[in-house]
Amino acid sequence: MSRGRRAALAALLFLGVQLALAAPAQQFNFTAEDRPGAVPVRWPAGEPAPRFDAARGHGFVAATAAWPPRPVLLDGLRSDAAGAVAPAVAADTSAGAEHANHFGLAFRIQVPPGAYAVRVRTTVGPADATVSVSGLQASRLMATATWDAAGLLPNRNRMTVQGREWHYRHVSGRGFIDIEVEPRRPGVEAGLEAIELTPLPPEPRAPGRLPTLFTLGDSTVKSYTFDEAPMSGWGQVVARLFDPARLRLLNYSMGGRSYRSAYAEGRLDDLLLAGREGDVVMIQFGHNDESTDEARRWGRGATEAMYAALIREVYLPAIRSRGMAAVLVTPMSRVPGALKAGEAYVDSFQTRRFPALLRRLGAELGVPVVDLNARSVEYYNQAGPAAVTAMVMSIEAGETPGKTNTGSYANGHPADKIDGTHFKEALAKQYARLVVTELVRLAAQREPTAADLAAALKPEVRAAIASGDWAAVYPEIAPDIVAGEGAYYRNQIEKLLQLGALGVDAQGRFQPEAAMDASEFAAALARLLGLRDLAWAGAPPGGALVREQMAQLLLRAYRARFHARPAYMTDYNALRPAGGSATSDPNLDGAASARYDPLLPWERLQDSAAVNPARAAAVREAYALGLIRAEAGIARGRMLNGDRLEPQAVVSRAKAAKALYFMWVLGRPPKAENDGLELGR
Repeated sequence: MSRGRRAALAALLFLGVQLALAAPAQQFNFTAEDRPGAVPVRWPAGEPAPRFDAARGHGFVAATAAWPPRPVLLDGLRSDAAGAVAPAVAADTSAGAEHANHFGLAFRIQVPPGAYAVRVRTTVGPADATVSVSGLQASRLMATATWDAAGLLPNRNRMTVQGREWHYRHVSGRGFIDIEVEPRRPGVEAGLEAIELTPLPPEPRAPGRLPTLFTLGDSTVKSYTFDEAPMSGWGQVVARLFDPARLRLLNYSMGGRSYRSAYAEGRLDDLLLAGREGDVVMIQFGHNDESTDEARRWGRGATEAMYAALIREVYLPAIRSRGMAAVLVTPMSRVPGALKAGEAYVDSFQTRRFPALLRRLGAELGVPVVDLNARSVEYYNQAGPAAVTAMVMSIEAGETPGKTNTGSYANGHPADKIDGTHFKEALAKQYARLVVTELVRLAAQREPTAADLAAALKPEVRAAIASGDWAAVYPEIAPDIVAGEGAYYRNQIEKLLQLGALGVDAQGRFQPEAAMDASEFAAALARLLGLRDLAWAGAPPGGALVREQMAQLLLRAYRARFHARPAYMTDYNALRPAGGSATSDPNLDGAASARYDPLLPWERLQDSAAVNPARAAAVREAYALGLIRAEAGIARGRMLNGDRLEPQAVVSRAKAAKALYFMWVLGRPPKAENDGLELGR
């Protein structure tokens, strides 16, 4: 789209918004009472209810504009003194209780794109009926308290009901709003008494208030808490690349979401109502849109046509109606769990080709597109399978005390798989790097929204993009942990270097295969757990650290730091119920709970007798607490423990990093957002 055409489109949209704001509230009265200022909607007995007519601007419809369209009653609606009433009919429960259709009625009102305060009065109370606005999921609108895992992003736009009156604020992009009244159970008649729609103007940005970049996406963009470590999303770390004096970032992303579900639960509405004119919304969906549940009422999946319609008819006009701008991000390719020798990484979107569709939509609609999909495949092939596999959720025993919905990760991945959709912070940082590099590329093509965002990057980030040297931005990425076997514990090593717990040599190398020094390990452990001195460690001598000595140090640190078992070791870290909350990710739900404590009892270890008798009690307790695991025989992506402790084996710096990272997470509050560089308490 040319700049002139884009400017004309923006001018028309601005004019439409201004006309909408100049209009008074629209009121509709369905009762026999005389209500001044309200449009009466009544019809004689025996005649059909007035159908929606674009010329008239309102009327009843036979199906809502949801995805998929939900059939409602049109024939048989009656008009009486109480209002417009839908007769009681049997519900359609063929898709299950969650997706059941109780029919009812839907009244459509033609309005320009924009935000509206919606007030609906029903003929029966909330025990008997529910109100939905344009296909939104009323149960989510009423229940959602926060949008993020850490509870830091409150929902300021919840649906409320008082008596028979329902209130909600909705940002419509479709040129109309559907008001749906649906019985809660069979045998109930429900209907409309009154509707009022009041336009809400876009919010100007107050003087001195920084512009905001909102990120909206799925689990690959989400901000994670420590109990989910080491999982990360690029939206969690991209803020580090922007100058906080020029731009603030808010991440509305959540696992399991798609264009359909983020809209249906009111996430998009709340974001747009929180935004100000000139703010930017960067959107990346596609992984959950691949779900083949597009025919289900509250499904996440979408056909390519549905995906395009949601962007074209809902998201973009709604965003623009608030005076905000959009940036579309193509979803990164999934990583196969085991790439065969000689195979190259290819785009995983081979059935529903959403990335290619986004590229076309961007060109058609004049929206900048960050092509993370193409850049991700290029990066995978450059980094190689060893490095890439290490950075996705390829969890082995002893790597983290965190959890998935199936329980603890402490014994390996509970799903017995290498999860190539979700990833660790080391890969999240690479995606963030690719996203901002794409913004700079688009800015060089004079794309205005990308140019504004690129200008807000930190100077060292812009310099890194220009030179290709990211050492000043990510000094924790040592050159000997980015490829091959040296990358196996890359995520842990990067974090410990970030935290200053471990260091590199004069050439900037970490030397992952070198022996770990015992005194360096003890000092790092004390720093990570916020222990003020090393007295707890028994003043360990220098020299190569061996595994039984590491176990003893881990136990002493544990006793000094914790007065009771941390939550990761308790029932808290068991099965997380699958659910429909606004902070749940159904992709991580499973059928069985995975435990934290070692799967193999001490008595079944083949070499426990080889432990130095002076250390045997401490090593055994450390093993029972899960602070040290039998490394021989474990495997990535498996719930599998080894059967040999190897107490006299020298600990490599890479293996020491693994143990130190585990202890660092163990000392962090489970529900704290895992995006900072905090140490100790």
